[in-house]
Amino acid sequence: MTNPAYIAPARLSRPRPIYLVPLLVIPLVLYNIFGFVFFGGNPAGWANSPLFSIFMASGAQWVLTSGDLMVVVGLVCLFFEILKATRIGTSSMIEHVLSTVVFILYLVEFILVAATASSTFFILMVMALIDVIAGFSVSMSAAQRDVTYN
Repeated sequence: MTNPAYIAPARLSRPRPIYLVPLLVIPLVLYNIFGFVFFGGNPAGWANSPLFSIFMASGAQWVLTSGDLMVVVGLVCLFFEILKATRIGTSSMIEHVLSTVVFILYLVEFILVAATASSTFFILMVMALIDVIAGFSVSMSAAQRDVTYN
């Protein structure tokens, strides 16, 4: 009897890095779509409009507005952006640069466009700033763990 020759499995090639668009661009696009396309550039017209309300056990009424929901979407995106910042590599640096570009877009739009002069957009802009600062900070501390000193 002959023993079949062992054939080692082919080495899987690593996929090329995927440059993901920063997730905080989602609230920026949604704000612009709702604010400009559907409501004609009036942030007070939609950001303060209630989506639904719930009576709490205390008897108080809790109202969720469109602007509140947009902030929640931004917080979820910020959470995943912080998770993405823990990766190390060339793609992570490009993603940090893209996050900086998104923050600059928020800032320029906030300063120059009257329809974005709302507290909802300001909070989203601060989230983009936190994403930039936290992204670089987390990446630096993660990279520092990988460096060995003699």
